[in-house]
Amino acid sequence: MADFDGRTVLVTGGGSGIGLATARRLLEAGAQVVISGRSSARLQGAVEALGAPDRVLAVPADVAKGRDLDRLMTVVEHRFGRLHGVFCNAGVARFNPSAAVTDEEYDDLMGTNVRGVFYTVQKALPLLVDGGAVVVNGSWLVHRGLATTPLYAAGKAAVVNLARSLAADLGARGVRINAVSPGYIVTDMFLGIAVTEEARESARSQVPLGRLGRPDDVADAVVFLLSDRSAYITGQELLVDGGLITSVPR
Repeated sequence: MADFDGRTVLVTGGGSGIGLATARRLLEAGAQVVISGRSSARLQGAVEALGAPDRVLAVPADVAKGRDLDRLMTVVEHRFGRLHGVFCNAGVARFNPSAAVTDEEYDDLMGTNVRGVFYTVQKALPLLVDGGAVVVNGSWLVHRGLATTPLYAAGKAAVVNLARSLAADLGARGVRINAVSPGYIVTDMFLGIAVTEEARESARSQVPLGRLGRPDDVADAVVFLLSDRSAYITGQELLVDGGLITSVPR
């Protein structure tokens, strides 16, 4: 539990779901945590839920906006001086078949899920210590086609591949870049899509482990990839999906 003593980690999209669960795990491991997100109210609720205000800094920021990211990094530098890890978790979900995708939907999704990830990493680099770690959040949909998710899946595929290229780019500094790709995880985003019990049961039935995932399941994987316990792992994608992609349930 002392892996992160004296270390500072930035979690974008840290106000709820996987981001909030990861922030909690990092605090338990001794870290100082910066959480960012679009909603100030949600961030404030997250700070209260985490219960460690002396080690949590909440900064409202939209990762799709360069000026917000610049301000975020300035605040982080002023408070903590440097970063030891970054979890690029902020993302939006817009599920439509290709014929229904609008320009606004494209710009919002790609701006947050792809541009936002790239520039979060780029703008964090001056603060990120040599030997630091970055994790980006992908999706099981990188590996399977779904009629209503061409844009979302393409964006997630982009950032998973970005992790591989950044691993090569930043390896000389000892900076490790990896991706996690969650399966069906019970978050507000998931519940907003699987709105009926039948839909949730359909998802669960596809998972060999026989249950839907929890935010903590992904958080534990992220914390591992941010820690020294994964010191020789970079450019990899870790599926956290209960076997959804690789196995067929009985």
